[in-house]
Amino acid sequence: MERVRSAVKQIAYTQRSQWLSTLSPLHLSLIPVLSLSSSLYAFSLLCRHLLYRFNILHKHRLPVPVISVGNLTWGGNGKTPMVEFLARSFADDGISPLILTRGYGGADEAKMLQRQLQCTSAKIGVGANRVATAAKFLKQYGYVNFDATSEKPPFLKGTRKFHPNSGQIGAAILDDGMQHLRILRDLEIVMVNALMPWGNRHLLPLGPLREPFTALNRADIIVIHHADLVQEKDIEALESTIRKAERNLPIFLTKMAPIHFFPCRDISCKMSLRAVDNMTVLCLSGIGFADSFIQTIERMGAAYVDHIDFSDHHLFQFKEIEMVRARLQALESEFGTKPIVVITEKDYDRSPETLKHLNHYEVLVLCSRLQFLVYKGRTEERFKKIVRERLSILV
Repeated sequence: MERVRSAVKQIAYTQRSQWLSTLSPLHLSLIPVLSLSSSLYAFSLLCRHLLYRFNILHKHRLPVPVISVGNLTWGGNGKTPMVEFLARSFADDGISPLILTRGYGGADEAKMLQRQLQCTSAKIGVGANRVATAAKFLKQYGYVNFDATSEKPPFLKGTRKFHPNSGQIGAAILDDGMQHLRILRDLEIVMVNALMPWGNRHLLPLGPLREPFTALNRADIIVIHHADLVQEKDIEALESTIRKAERNLPIFLTKMAPIHFFPCRDISCKMSLRAVDNMTVLCLSGIGFADSFIQTIERMGAAYVDHIDFSDHHLFQFKEIEMVRARLQALESEFGTKPIVVITEKDYDRSPETLKHLNHYEVLVLCSRLQFLVYKGRTEERFKKIVRERLSILV
């Protein structure tokens, strides 16, 4: 199954004009099936949007402002880091946010958010039915009242109504919310992966697009993630493409900024980023886009970086740990020093017990946080100002 997933991903990120020259017979044999499935997906997507447009399926308004953080393509776009950034920003301003996440793939992202935000006022609701999850949390903790007849919640117009640490929910954040149409949102943030933005531009599963490119016209803000890992001309080209879909969208750039490591055996221990200096490193990951993770480790000064990549949300099995151990032994034999394993926080939170089977080797978890890059006068403060203005939140 992992081999098929890898083949599908390679097809999705190979331009159609290059299929015959670069894809293997296995890849080419999958294309007719993927093409049919993509057509069926497009039809179902159209039907779903029509059902909501004609109110056959109903959208729900929550009694608090709602921010959606989503993407147009699968995996690796920085949605969860942006959700964490927003949650921390709200919490720092005395606004208790409710994060609504469906808990896909063993709820690894939800577990990671719970660990990262445990010392804040943020609350995390996990469940496929996010309307029901929101209702449960709003009933349990209460929320800041507003005039229900208003088109938008008129929060904090001229005076601060929040009571810090009161526990009342003041805003909701939809994690992976762009395609979740049941909940009305006041702000739509769309994340774009600078390293691989649109793939072959086909819909799932033939390509990586979850919706047609024209769906960008629903966005209020575009954030180009991993912008530090590409050249400026690539950013300019990407911005030009986005502006063809929606001319006046504010566009911001972000990156993942490494802050420290912690060892799997003791998550309370913070280790310097220099822990990989001149070391032989094996990057082990089951994330949406491993290239950014690998490039980050390479930039830290490791002597040699090898990697084993699995599909997004992959749950490591014991037989795979045996394969990893064999690769580590080969690296140790080749370089004459004991290699270390580096994983992402998401991988740690998904498989902490399984990773303990690598106890003969040091396993380090890279902790990173989303960071804004200054670009054409667009800064983190400008981003926050747009968010506050859109939600009518004055702090």
